[in-house]
Amino acid sequence: MSRFNQVIDRMNTRSVKWDLTESLFKNDQVLPMWVADMDFQTPKAVTDAIAERAAHGIFGYTITDEKIHQSIQNWLSTQHDWDIDTKWLSFSPGVVPSLHTMIEALTDKEDPILIQTPVYPPFYDVIKKHERTIVKNPLQQQDGKYEIDFNDFEEKLKQGVKAFILCNPHNPVGRVWTKEELQKMADLCLKHDVLIFSDEIHADLVFPGHKHIPIASLSDDIAEATITCLSPTKTFNLAGLQVSYIVTPNAGYRKKINDQFGLQGIKMLNTLGITALEAAYDHGDEWLEELIGVLDDHKKYLIDTIHSHTDKVQVVEPEGTYLVWLDCRGLGLSHEELKTFMQEKAKVGLNDGASFGEEGEGFMRINIACPRPILEDGVHRILEAIDSKE
Repeated sequence: MSRFNQVIDRMNTRSVKWDLTESLFKNDQVLPMWVADMDFQTPKAVTDAIAERAAHGIFGYTITDEKIHQSIQNWLSTQHDWDIDTKWLSFSPGVVPSLHTMIEALTDKEDPILIQTPVYPPFYDVIKKHERTIVKNPLQQQDGKYEIDFNDFEEKLKQGVKAFILCNPHNPVGRVWTKEELQKMADLCLKHDVLIFSDEIHADLVFPGHKHIPIASLSDDIAEATITCLSPTKTFNLAGLQVSYIVTPNAGYRKKINDQFGLQGIKMLNTLGITALEAAYDHGDEWLEELIGVLDDHKKYLIDTIHSHTDKVQVVEPEGTYLVWLDCRGLGLSHEELKTFMQEKAKVGLNDGASFGEEGEGFMRINIACPRPILEDGVHRILEAIDSKE
């Protein structure tokens, strides 16, 4: 049996995804396929490294040394053709804390900040909580694929936008932005003096035929205007270890970010997170290659099975991430009815599309990073509920 087809019981492990099912969905029979972590074990090299470090028995204050910095540098170079200077690195427990820090350090109250909707819900939260102003550049769905409205993008930038939070690969619509798209967005940001905060946490999870390009890798000028957030946590299922990093070529911005971390009391990462990052980046490439193959098969299964059975739900084919955007508007339900239908009739726990913005009404997001039996169970539940509705 493939290591990715083994069903592992995650109940009673304090799992957000599994142990909160009843409280979130009001029914312990709901199959959770929502929050963005995987039901796969991390590479053995990672668990071995953690076990070896744990056996030492002392978990005092722990630094990120040059060896860790080089692991990151090598990973970005080999995986994404991006050559960074290790001096550009800062560290954080997660990408969302990093976004909070960047907004506080590099923008001012009421500054307009641009996002491309529908988008990861914390983007709204980090803007609102710091009393900045949300500006939307809604993505346009054309022939089932999401595209950027560049005319609207520039018009919004002209309104005094201070920063643009880029999501690449995009969550939830699954786009991996092309070099041409990235170049056009970056050029417009430079033209209008807009900072780019780039969330690239899904960078490693890209399907065959597509390539992730860090926007800061396009040119030195773009790099100077860009702060990039990355982490091994989505790639290797390490979210609970809370480890991420920021790449900031601009020394002035980097100092402001690090000073802001200092004001928050964030000085270092946890010991096992650092251990996991190093092991994953040094030894995880073969595991990742196998994972991508499994996710690609899962994606094809989801699309083929749903589209051969019903035209009421359209799968927006992702180019990256293990999160898939389902267009359920053909079911003819209001958004509240759709949520009830999935939760009570299909008994699957999906992400509510409207939580990604009003552009997500009528959509749901499903997580396909699970063993095939779980995926098949979830898909069949949805299709059986559609059949019974008709």
